[in-house]
Amino acid sequence: MDAGLNRKQALELLMEYNKEPFHILHGLTVEGVMRWFAADQGFQEEEEFWGLTGLLHDVDFEKYPAEHCQMAVEILEKAGAGQELIHGVVSHGYGLVSQVKPEHQMEKILFATDELTGLIGAAARMRPSKSVMDMEVSSLKKKFKDKRFAAGCSREVISQGAELLGWSLEELFEKTILAMRSCEEKVNEEMEELALV
Repeated sequence: MDAGLNRKQALELLMEYNKEPFHILHGLTVEGVMRWFAADQGFQEEEEFWGLTGLLHDVDFEKYPAEHCQMAVEILEKAGAGQELIHGVVSHGYGLVSQVKPEHQMEKILFATDELTGLIGAAARMRPSKSVMDMEVSSLKKKFKDKRFAAGCSREVISQGAELLGWSLEELFEKTILAMRSCEEKVNEEMEELALV
């Protein structure tokens, strides 16, 4: 699987179209999560590809929210991204802003974890530690059930994602917390380096 871009080019592209630190943070987090899942699912040799798809999945969201996943095609093609990466990016909006169904395991995981990383991130910020390192599945379950908490994170999409993967919600929660733990420190360091904190 060829991303068509290297990490430096992908990050520059993300930052060209996104100025809000929150959106950069989300991209870096989803990148780290996808890299963890690549190894977890036995796709170690595709780790870079999975990560870059995660990094760029919302490349068009800040600038073109009404055309999310549509403008991404244009932006990514112009930048020289490979068709497989573009398909992965567009498929994460399946059923909402895109008709491209997640088919590859990477695409299903991106679809399932995108909203969930937002929910976990919001829950982590409420903790005294401000970290996922001490977060347990049980406390995430409570936040998931409370529809008023992080209301913008679609519970329906998260549930659909677990179903697509053939996983229980609990399994998806557990793995995504572990994935976020694996990259939290690195993401925070990179945000500092980019002077976005």
